[in-house]
Amino acid sequence: MFLSMYENKLDKKGRVSVPASFRSYLSNLGYNGVICYPSFNNQSIEAWPQDRIEKISNAIESLNPFEEKRDFFATSILSESTNLQFDSEGRISLTSKLLKHAKIKNSMIFVGQGKTFQIWEPTIFEKFRANARKKANLNRSSLKWESQFN
Repeated sequence: MFLSMYENKLDKKGRVSVPASFRSYLSNLGYNGVICYPSFNNQSIEAWPQDRIEKISNAIESLNPFEEKRDFFATSILSESTNLQFDSEGRISLTSKLLKHAKIKNSMIFVGQGKTFQIWEPTIFEKFRANARKKANLNRSSLKWESQFN
């Protein structure tokens, strides 16, 4: 699983080192890279293993081929996705389009999300994190799984 948060910086050639634990998880799944696309929900980059993006593709394929929403999802996710392979030192080169979407200039935060992770500009993420914590605290009693842990 992708857990925790790690801050890394772009090097002079525009590469960033993916956290070792994230690379290890991907390697255990049989991947030497990650699929990235601009998030719908916020100013971050979504990063998914190949199998997760294949599940999204299959879900899109299951939609009626004559409905607009099929094209909307395919265009917004699949055409915006980039397969980024790790170099020999575990770095990836994020595209300028992804960096621009997330407003990343130099430093970034890798944020574990369980089966996926996100990449954020640190100050934007800190604002999001503070707000998310408040909302999670307010909504925690409505979680159906809460009783499983009591």
